Amino acid sequence: MNDAKVVAEKLLQVNAIRLSPSEPFTWASGWKSPIYCDNRSVLSFPFVREFIKSEMCNVLFEKLGDADMIAGVATAGIPWGAMAADQLKLPFIYVRAKPKDHGLGNQIEGRFEKGLKVAVVEDLVSTGKSSLEAVDALVDAGLEVIGMTSIFTYDFAVACQAFASRNLKYYPLTNYPVLLELALEKGIIKENDAELLLKWREDPANWNVV
Repeated sequence: MNDAKVVAEKLLQVNAIRLSPSEPFTWASGWKSPIYCDNRSVLSFPFVREFIKSEMCNVLFEKLGDADMIAGVATAGIPWGAMAADQLKLPFIYVRAKPKDHGLGNQIEGRFEKGLKVAVVEDLVSTGKSSLEAVDALVDAGLEVIGMTSIFTYDFAVACQAFASRNLKYYPLTNYPVLLELALEKGIIKENDAELLLKWREDPANWNVV
């Protein structure tokens, strides 16, 4: 079992990812989805949390080892980025969705110098929109973003294309296809469920359970 499968297994183990093809969830965007991912819940399970942190640190060290600092994307990327930065002994900053409307009006919290190389940490990537907005904020502040990691990605084509168009290196710990393969192996879903779940990923905005 490769590391991506082990990560997916841990997420299923603590119900951070739930699959419900026949009774889909509704996302904040209004999309109907047969899958729901809440990696925040992993923080409540110390041993799984430690494993995910370790895997994230391995990716950051092996793939983005030139980073001078770590940047977490608010809010869910903050704890993972902070834990990884602590383990790797790197400075940490985080990026808000938008600048504060009071105080110093910061969008990026923490101390940094222009020109430093930054690795970005997310918990989850769907369309990639919020991730790239965080990258833009970092670049506008004079930092060099060398890549990004996250715990999970739905592996939507729109996100892959967005990252490729920006030449942004992206290394998720696990992804949607790996999750489905594991769920099939474990009998969590059936073959016809897998087909439905794959069809959803092709056009999630317009998907409806049949």
